[in-house]
Amino acid sequence: MTDWQAKIAPAVRAVEKRYDALKYRLYYALGGPGPIKIQPYRGYGTDERLHLKGRVLEKRGITPPSETASRWANLVNMYRRLHSREVPHPRLVARFNGIQQEVEGDEEGMFEVWLELRRPVNSDEMWQSVELELVEPLSDHQEGPVRAKGQVLVPPADAPFGVISDIDDTVIQSDIGSFLEMLATFLFSNARTRLPLPGVAALYRALYSGPDGNARAPMFYVSNGLWNLYDLLEDFFRWNEIPGGPVLLLRNWGVYRDELLPTRQREHKLGLIRPILDTYDDLPFILIGDSGESDPEIYHELVSQYGERILAVYIRNVSGDLERPAAVVQLANQVLEAGSEMVLAEDSVAMARHAAEKGFIREEALAEIAAEQARDEVGDTPEDTVRPASDSGTSVALEGQVDDEEIRSALGAADDREAPTVIMEPGSED
Repeated sequence: MTDWQAKIAPAVRAVEKRYDALKYRLYYALGGPGPIKIQPYRGYGTDERLHLKGRVLEKRGITPPSETASRWANLVNMYRRLHSREVPHPRLVARFNGIQQEVEGDEEGMFEVWLELRRPVNSDEMWQSVELELVEPLSDHQEGPVRAKGQVLVPPADAPFGVISDIDDTVIQSDIGSFLEMLATFLFSNARTRLPLPGVAALYRALYSGPDGNARAPMFYVSNGLWNLYDLLEDFFRWNEIPGGPVLLLRNWGVYRDELLPTRQREHKLGLIRPILDTYDDLPFILIGDSGESDPEIYHELVSQYGERILAVYIRNVSGDLERPAAVVQLANQVLEAGSEMVLAEDSVAMARHAAEKGFIREEALAEIAAEQARDEVGDTPEDTVRPASDSGTSVALEGQVDDEEIRSALGAADDREAPTVIMEPGSED
């Protein structure tokens, strides 16, 4: 963090807190919030402890995502997400298997629950349900109690590994390399019009299923984004059939104690990933990211700390900087020395090929990943999915026809690419 932020942030933070206090005093004097909702965020835990975060907000009337939604409708929904009306310092009760705990949220409506368990959870259930109920404040506009159910991931005892993945330009196309394109995508799209990286959904399904096809590997997703976008990401994962998991985001709007701008993204991301690795200290992990920002450097630091527990690091090459692959290769050599492997890959098939060779996924999954990648690259969808043919609203069923030649092409070597896949592993040539 820069020195000027460290000097200015505390004073700006104090002013913001006073402003918020006056704002909410006036807000409640004028009648208080409208209908309130609890927004739980997927958590994670063990047989001994469950961890769950969430937020208490006023309902903002965000409409469900649709492929035919206009750009204006998407913009209005995004405005409502970003201009959320948080309920400051809410009190809630969390209940699970006879355990009850009261928690209080902060001035942004954020709350955090740690539940110490009296007995192990049902090992057959990967997701544990925690009941949440708002104690106060209660809105005069509310009909009945405010309740929600939060989901907490407890990995099965026989999970072969866990997966920690970045989101932007690793799972979802965000165009981070171009500010204007990123802004347009951010403002004018929704969960059903945002696009995944080609083949990524099939790749993640294969990793989730593991080497025998029935593994249920726990999936975790980290991002430098805002909690305000949580519902969009949940809908996006569901729509694209990407295995769900805790989505851990960076921060809310506002000034923090020692920071005005989100310049400490690397430290924040490390702060999200390390607790996962420490919680499951007997579970190996696969890390997935992209070359656009600092994922290679972040994962290199984690490999240096956790060594052979990191089975592999997959970096999707999305950077337009021709010098970036060379920098990643240097990090890959250091990762190799620390006992892991780093793969700089051009696409999902390249990652999948390495994963199959290492026994992380089934060989049979390669054809499915290649077929989905080919469909995604040409814009087709599976044959039972109805998508709009044009802005006029006319819809047709698009057949997901990808012939054998396209699959063979996707699986074959891509010698004509400017930055070919680079795998640094024992026995690799310099």
